[in-house]
Amino acid sequence: MRKNDSVTHVMTKDVVKLDLNDPVSKARQLFEDSGIHHLPVVKGNEVVGILTWTDFLRISFGEFGNQDVRSLDAVLDHTYQLKDVMKPDPVTIPVSGTVRDAAQLLSSNGFHSLPVVDGKNLAGIVTSTDLIKYLVDQY
Repeated sequence: MRKNDSVTHVMTKDVVKLDLNDPVSKARQLFEDSGIHHLPVVKGNEVVGILTWTDFLRISFGEFGNQDVRSLDAVLDHTYQLKDVMKPDPVTIPVSGTVRDAAQLLSSNGFHSLPVVDGKNLAGIVTSTDLIKYLVDQY
């Protein structure tokens, strides 16, 4: 394995993301439509948080699971703002980071995604799945 390869080789560059001012229902739509499990939250292009599928499930189905989608979206948007449900100031990795750096950060922190940043701006995202695919390609 080429552990010193740049994280930019494995990251997703065309990131599905949320703007801090987006309604929470947009997160539901993006999770449902795209099949992804991690949504960086940006203000402009600066990473200010991350919302995971697991975080979203905690607020959406425990209380409201039997409602139709429009009713669920209305309740979510009336009850929450993204800043209330996202994890603020997520751990990130710079574009100069390596695949090894990403693997160490993910494994030592017990989560599955890292926004990749250029300064404070979102440049991509790397997930545990990306790293597994990278490993498979090596063997």
